[in-house]
Amino acid sequence: MPAPLGSRAPTRRAVLAAGVGLVAGAGLTGAAAADPPPLPAAGAAFDRESLIALARERAKAPYVAPRTDDLPPLLRNLGREPYGAIRTAPGRGIWEGEGLPFTLEPLQRGSLFVNPVQIYLVEEGRLVPLPYARDRFRADGIELPELPPEAGYSGLRVRARLGQGEPFEAAVFQGASFFKMAARGQSLGVTARALTLRPADARGEEFPLFRALFVERPGGDGALVLHALIESASAVAALRFALAPGERDTVCDVEGVLFARQPLDHLGLGGAQASFLFGPLDRRNVDDVRASVHATDGLAILNGAGEAIWRPVHNPDSLQISSFVDENPKGFGLMQRARTFRDYEDDATHWESRPALWLTPREPWGPGAVTLLEIPSDSEANENILAYWRPKEALVAGAEMRFAYRQHWAWDRPEPPPLARVTASRGGRGGTGGRRLFLVDFAGEGLAGSGSLDIALSAAPGTITRQELVGDPAAKTARVLFELDPGSERASELRLVLRRGGRPVSETWLYRWTP
Repeated sequence: MPAPLGSRAPTRRAVLAAGVGLVAGAGLTGAAAADPPPLPAAGAAFDRESLIALARERAKAPYVAPRTDDLPPLLRNLGREPYGAIRTAPGRGIWEGEGLPFTLEPLQRGSLFVNPVQIYLVEEGRLVPLPYARDRFRADGIELPELPPEAGYSGLRVRARLGQGEPFEAAVFQGASFFKMAARGQSLGVTARALTLRPADARGEEFPLFRALFVERPGGDGALVLHALIESASAVAALRFALAPGERDTVCDVEGVLFARQPLDHLGLGGAQASFLFGPLDRRNVDDVRASVHATDGLAILNGAGEAIWRPVHNPDSLQISSFVDENPKGFGLMQRARTFRDYEDDATHWESRPALWLTPREPWGPGAVTLLEIPSDSEANENILAYWRPKEALVAGAEMRFAYRQHWAWDRPEPPPLARVTASRGGRGGTGGRRLFLVDFAGEGLAGSGSLDIALSAAPGTITRQELVGDPAAKTARVLFELDPGSERASELRLVLRRGGRPVSETWLYRWTP
């Protein structure tokens, strides 16, 4: 695991996370037995080690609840659309017009995003606080109220320019400790989590929050470095993000140091969440003209043994939790493989342009499990799919842990293994009774070789009553058709892989069927 240094109710996950409070640089409420060290002042020297030291000291003090009652009702009560209409005023972006490859746009507090985040620029190793200024924003039809300079912002948008091209939205840090990124030509989709604590836990989920963001002035290497102080009742963390936007992918290297205020026995690293309403494998209770509606269609894993796994996601009737036990995973992520307009037939949302998010650990992560949560949802606005790495080892109060990983926000994962991959999964009513019929399509070089293909297919529990393989070596494709009889069971774990001569030539297709 990352190196320790010492000893239909829950469908609104993203909405709830956006609404929890955040400690700000000013305006803290409640008297603590020992107040945490304050955020650094203007002109203070700053580097990564100083932020880690601040996080370590803050973790020794009790958590102080944030104050959000400074926000006027007009902003607090804004609906989703009026809030979304607030834009950065022309000429008011940070570094705008300076010839740099990035422009920063602080984000207005309001609506779901009431929590104050303090933003600093790092200029020649010194901190320059960014006070709130109403004239940074243009809000058609809304008279924004005046707020004091220490009111802070709700987060930060990063616009990037590649060469002489037009700037594009490359990243957003906003809501709890969530962030999104995209390559040029993509629209924002999957949401990453800087830290995940107790998701779908009987004790209740805890949402760590951005406390402050520190952005270094970019150099000439086309990368932007951003630091974050993250805090909750159970933990404090200092993170460093180095993001490099690109044509085919935006790469982000994440390094973090976590300090446990309280014992952490359900910790998630590398968390990612996205929406899945329906698709070809799961169209139950769907009355919609579109072909599919989702920002992700599956979880991909390259486990420590080198097995490539594809797990289509679905929208269940009840919460589903799947754990893929592993040691030192090589990578995992929420993918979006359906890439044509015809896959969705959605003229407004264009789900086909949403990025996939692939994560690669930068050092061995030890034993644990890639964990997948599938939450019932009746709205495409709900990010009801969550995947993260859960280390097996718990952290005791006072312990510290370092972790690092690389993210690829891309059209596809980098360097996929040389195996035939799943290109489509479909499900529907079977022949008789409660039987279910499945079609799984594969494509890839591994299907072009000589020799017969074998189907390795299992169901637990349940019975496979029929299976067929239709292959086309010239086209390098194969389709597996099979029928499941679940009997009286309410769930069945399905596993399918194509083999030749006893060796896998395809990804391993996994799926949990539920009625």
